[in-house]
Amino acid sequence: MSMKKNSFKRQLAVVVCMLLCGLSIQAADDGLITDQIVINKLEAGTLPQRISSDEKNLITNLKINGEINGTDLRFIREMAEGSAYVYEPPKGNLSILDLSGARIISGGDYYYNFFYTKNDELGDCAFFGCNGLTSVTLPSSLTSIGNSAFDGCSGLTSLTLPSSLTSIGYMAFFGCSGLTSLTLPSRLTTIGDDAFGRCYSLTSVTLPSSLTSIGNSVFESCRGLTSVTLPSSLTSIGNCAFEGCGGLTSLTLPSSLTSIGYRAFASCSGLTSLTLPSSLTSIGTGTFEGCGGLTSLTLPSSLTSIG
Repeated sequence: MSMKKNSFKRQLAVVVCMLLCGLSIQAADDGLITDQIVINKLEAGTLPQRISSDEKNLITNLKINGEINGTDLRFIREMAEGSAYVYEPPKGNLSILDLSGARIISGGDYYYNFFYTKNDELGDCAFFGCNGLTSVTLPSSLTSIGNSAFDGCSGLTSLTLPSSLTSIGYMAFFGCSGLTSLTLPSRLTTIGDDAFGRCYSLTSVTLPSSLTSIGNSVFESCRGLTSVTLPSSLTSIGNCAFEGCGGLTSLTLPSSLTSIGYRAFASCSGLTSLTLPSSLTSIGTGTFEGCGGLTSLTLPSSLTSIG
């Protein structure tokens, strides 16, 4: 009798949530809600009122249309096995998140360790450690992704970056080992150090024509990386930028390149040939250390410094 009563209570909770929130819910055998839940016309700070506490940790697929602030982002983090506090245990089962119809605005509570939202920015550590996320579509108005925003999201396999994006912060996708390919938007001008470090499964990257420099350790230890398209506007490659990318076999360096940093291609054991452009003036210390497959290299007459 007790089991039947509990089952009835759960069904009643689902019906009430559908009536209050306008949600269409289909529960799986294990209790998880697998249908996409769509929240329309969200007013910033009200997501905790739009999704009941009973359903919060059962939702696996969520789409939000409207405005979100720190209070809402904190709630989403908790749904995606994250927490507002480092010492709290994982909570939810959210794996697919679609924010294409949402806009991030300032205000509300802090979403993680006293970080607060700002207009059109995905702030530092926004989804840090949310390793239950597998697919994320970001707001179309987003201009920047903060430091460690997706750091440690090892389950992330699909990511859609908006065309409005201009900057990606330090360690933004560090350790996102499930990412296999990535297209960076054409307006992107800044990629922070270690941004894609240890994305082991990443096989191909196309860098936008707006990019003039690759920072330190941006693709360090991306051992699955076999294809990289560098823009013609590129002038510098930072320290350790491609260190440990053993899957790279060839790379075309643009004619605009003037400097290659310390250990930039160290341990790129699969690299067999490389043509250095005539614009190059400096090569850092240990740049090609451990490149056992490299059989020939022509140094340009413009070169003034070899580390």
